[in-house]
Amino acid sequence: MKIVVALDSFKGSLTAIAACEAVAAGLHEARPDVEIVIKPMADGGEGTAAALLAARPNGNWVEQVVTGPLPGQQVKAGFAWFPDTHTAVVEMAAASGLPLLKPQQRNPTRTTTHGTGELIAAACNHGARHIILTIGGSATVDGGIGAAAALGWQFLDSNANSVTTVGGSLNSIAAIKTPPATNLPPMTVLCDVTTTLCGPNGAAALFGPQKGATPDQVELLDRGLYNLARLIKESLNIDILTIPGGGAAGGLGAAAVAFFNAHLTPGSEAIINASGLHDALRGASWCITGEGCLDTTSLEGKVVQAVTNAARAAGVSVTVFSGINRLPPTTLTAAGISCAQAIKQKGISLNESLQRAPELLRSAAHRWALQTLPP
Repeated sequence: MKIVVALDSFKGSLTAIAACEAVAAGLHEARPDVEIVIKPMADGGEGTAAALLAARPNGNWVEQVVTGPLPGQQVKAGFAWFPDTHTAVVEMAAASGLPLLKPQQRNPTRTTTHGTGELIAAACNHGARHIILTIGGSATVDGGIGAAAALGWQFLDSNANSVTTVGGSLNSIAAIKTPPATNLPPMTVLCDVTTTLCGPNGAAALFGPQKGATPDQVELLDRGLYNLARLIKESLNIDILTIPGGGAAGGLGAAAVAFFNAHLTPGSEAIINASGLHDALRGASWCITGEGCLDTTSLEGKVVQAVTNAARAAGVSVTVFSGINRLPPTTLTAAGISCAQAIKQKGISLNESLQRAPELLRSAAHRWALQTLPP
């Protein structure tokens, strides 16, 4: 019997690789005779570069010191480098991610994607012929102007002065100045959401509060994103308002299309293709996937849905492990999921569950194997 283990990260507790290894350990303890194939997953958020490095072991990590989410902040970041294809994987969360800020620092009117642009520039200088940009987990709603500014674009106010490239400056932009040369290699952007740029379902409204925005700041940011979209339409003749994924990373998705001529694609599908999951599923009896919180968003383009779809196409049954399960059995069955188990146990606090996540996930996999697999 073969089981494919393809989990996403459990945010705040386990990387995708660690989650897969915990499940594999529990399975092996219960059934040492079973063949276990590990395929760490990601969807364009944090951990995507690591998942690609795990899937394609000829790569390496190139460390860089760049601007963090706050102007003037310095962070250690980097990009994954695959020399055989001259491809760089730039994970924006490494430079502009929410975990890089303390809770009291989170305010998307003051944060920037400038460091992400610096990573893109570093990848170009390293010889990249293709850049994969992953844009989940951001601390920003700056419409991507920070990243664009790092690559030579200028954003000017009504007095022709450069604005500070943070979210709170979006309303002050009156003109966009194209750099003399935009010699970027082809860029693929991996998105973990399909959010558009503006409005009640846009970048500011949906994700601004998670990044520390007050209701007034959400309104300010949304107006600023509309202003940016208007100027891009006028100066570049590109309509970024309705692009699926344009609102990802506070508008960096839309900016990548407008300023970097990038192509947006669902991150989970890209990782599945790069990891060789389809080949691994051939001849498997079960596929185990999962993430920290199993909810409705899990079935809207995230790893759980993408892996489940791939497994169903291969005729493989699916089990999902999660920290918390918020989906009813009817929804799970309709999605093609045979079994779902939450590892959080009664009487254990959330903090304790996060700290004990490797142990709890390993135990859950052990119990599942004993109860589910034939002798």
